[in-house]
Amino acid sequence: MIREDVLGSLPVYTAVPALTRALDAHGCAVLCAPPGTGKTTLVPLVLSGLVGGGPVRRVVVAEPRRIAARAAARRMAWLLGESAGGKVGFTVRGERVVGRGTVVEVVTTGVLLQRLQRDQELAGVDVVIIDECHERHLDADTVAAFLLDVRAALRPELRLVAASATTDAQGWARLLGDAPVVEAQGVAHPVDVVWAPPARPVRPPHGMRVDPVLLTHVASVVRRALVERAGDVLCFLPGVGEIGRVAGQLGDVGADVLQVHGRAPAAVQDAVLSGGSGRRVVLATAVAESSLTVPGVRVVVDAGLAREPRTDHARGLSALTTVRVSQAGARQRAGRAGREAPGTVYRCWTEAEDARLTRFASPEIKVADLAAFALQVACWGDPTAAGLALLDPPPAGALAAARSVLTAIGAVDASGRATERGVRMARLGLHPRLARALLDGAREVGARRAAEVVALLSEEPPREYGDDLGAAWRAARRGGDSYAGRWRSEAERLRRAFPHPAPSRNRGSAPDPAPQTQAGPESTDAVAGLIAALAFPERVARARGEGTFLMASGTAGELLAGSGLRNAPWLAVAVADRPAHSASARVRLAAVIDEETARTAAAHLLASGEEVHWENGDVVAREVERLGAVELSVRLLKSPDPALVREALLEGVRREGLGLLRWTREAEGLRERLAFLHRVWGAPWPDVSDAALLDRTQEWLEPELSRARRRADLGRIQAGQALQRLLPWATGDAARLDELAPERIEVPSGSRIRVEYGGPQPVLAVKLQELFGLRETPTVSGVPVLVHLLSPAGRPAAVTADLASFWKGGYRSVRAELRGRYPKHPWPEDPATAEPTRHTKARLSRES
Repeated sequence: MIREDVLGSLPVYTAVPALTRALDAHGCAVLCAPPGTGKTTLVPLVLSGLVGGGPVRRVVVAEPRRIAARAAARRMAWLLGESAGGKVGFTVRGERVVGRGTVVEVVTTGVLLQRLQRDQELAGVDVVIIDECHERHLDADTVAAFLLDVRAALRPELRLVAASATTDAQGWARLLGDAPVVEAQGVAHPVDVVWAPPARPVRPPHGMRVDPVLLTHVASVVRRALVERAGDVLCFLPGVGEIGRVAGQLGDVGADVLQVHGRAPAAVQDAVLSGGSGRRVVLATAVAESSLTVPGVRVVVDAGLAREPRTDHARGLSALTTVRVSQAGARQRAGRAGREAPGTVYRCWTEAEDARLTRFASPEIKVADLAAFALQVACWGDPTAAGLALLDPPPAGALAAARSVLTAIGAVDASGRATERGVRMARLGLHPRLARALLDGAREVGARRAAEVVALLSEEPPREYGDDLGAAWRAARRGGDSYAGRWRSEAERLRRAFPHPAPSRNRGSAPDPAPQTQAGPESTDAVAGLIAALAFPERVARARGEGTFLMASGTAGELLAGSGLRNAPWLAVAVADRPAHSASARVRLAAVIDEETARTAAAHLLASGEEVHWENGDVVAREVERLGAVELSVRLLKSPDPALVREALLEGVRREGLGLLRWTREAEGLRERLAFLHRVWGAPWPDVSDAALLDRTQEWLEPELSRARRRADLGRIQAGQALQRLLPWATGDAARLDELAPERIEVPSGSRIRVEYGGPQPVLAVKLQELFGLRETPTVSGVPVLVHLLSPAGRPAAVTADLASFWKGGYRSVRAELRGRYPKHPWPEDPATAEPTRHTKARLSRES
């Protein structure tokens, strides 16, 4: 029996006629409806004809999460007076509840992607609704792009709705070909905001770590809310671990404490979504922001944190990281308190901090590992994604890194097109790395064992399982918790996904055991290690001592204190994260392997050859076999390749500077003259600054390295001779060096005085008496020299760039001061007409 009274009361009901007209006219539409208006449950029923009497159409609703897909299907079935599997069903990974008469099917976006790859026309489907598109999950963006391709090329009659609570409506409208935007007005109950920051500073989150002080504070705010307000409390926390820790601090609050997240058992999820008779505290991840309606909630406590994917392409690390919630996310969370009546939100941060939050969460395509996306678009026939309609294009660097991974595992060819192997990987519904581990691992250890380990890697085991993958596998096999149940289902799905060949070699493996068979620890560890290494070859790691390892990617890894893996010679690292500002990654899940396994799994990283580098202040020449950054064997070379030695010496000069060379006074002088000419004339005179010379070492320095073998040899290289190579010989200007920047200038006394070019202006330091009779200041390349007039003892007496003015004025004071001190030297009253000299008056008399 259809619950007409409930359907008619849903606020989105009034917007359905406009949506229907938009789809009839354009085929696509954007539906904006606040949470709680019924967009997820009523709209599919109307568009399918199950409610309202329209033509019967088959509708597929794509949800971002499994929990949301199940809940939406069950809610719609309830509205029709049925159970899921009748006219309304759902399909999520590992679970399919549909019947022959199913008209509305709710699926996850990942399932819909798989379906599109198998059947691009989506035969039999009339309408697709992409729900919660504002969350900008990568699968949802990809599904939308593929569906637009299908409409353009194969099925123009396929109807498409992008539905969201809050979104960039105009952006989605443009993406869907200027589709109409239909807005539904919700019943907005007022929500009071209470700012409830911690009393003392809290360390900001980094990686997966959240300060326990904040979690204790959140628990105290929940207690406060239970006292100050009526109704159920919905508390938002970033992840399962934080939910567990806060739940542990609320054992005596006098209310049912329930946990909602993707790993929660279905029975718990159903209990939360169906309401309860007593007061409840619901601890939830972001899954409850918009995908689910939790009845009875009047209070929201928001910890202010969320989890987003991040990928460190340089280190090959992908993980979730904890970030501050966005302003849009905070609004969504607060709105949960006002769905059914006026409510209150307690925000565990200050009002000033709120203004500094980002407006929206980062689109997943901008921050996530793109390997799965790259394989999907390669299988779709557009490896660069250039022809796809996407709100945000994939970052070029991230897409290139993803294609590199796919090439290494044989999923795409050199042009980026999907190989037959790649198509098979894509259809497994796994990340390409895990698909590679399943396919290749099954040949080594059998399909069941490979499937079981891959199932462990596809959903990280609970923390209480420990950091040893082999031990976690044994725990899952004997476990009776909800994780173990999901693990068994996924392992069985994967085992059935392909014909399983017999193991090809003996790694302590026997024929596939039955599900209940217990493998010995050594066998389990070896198999777990191989599968993890096949999935993450860049993370095979060799011990460096004290619980530290070096991964093939070059990243250091550290085990937590007390880990049973600390004495392992090699590890296959399955899960690791790198805290902000840390050079090392923290290893959270790994398996013991041996060198043979590392070589097998990461064979594409094996390399050997001569390596000549500048290390510890000198040239080091070795023959090295390495696995990525991990050195497997090293032998010192007596006669390394001279070209490699030259490059190492140049590397040393670039690192430690030009002071490694021999700089005589003449060499320094030449460099200063060239710098002066470059400053005055520019080209063709070269820039001889440190940066410029280090940038051009191969031009002027490399030819001098033919006989050099080590650091000491660099000190014998005459830098001045090497610099001669940078003179503009080709233009003929080199011959004018002494003309344009003479090394010495002849003064009236006949002396040839060195010009110093090291300062901003050429300097001529000369005894005053040697310039008698010189009326004008000497110039170099048109630049007046700065004359340092010296006393007979060679000490500075005056500085001038205008000799004529000095003779008329400054000379008198200098003469008065010095002629009594140096009576043997001439001090004429008129120096402009006096005879220049280098000698005393007595010597002048004898010579005359």
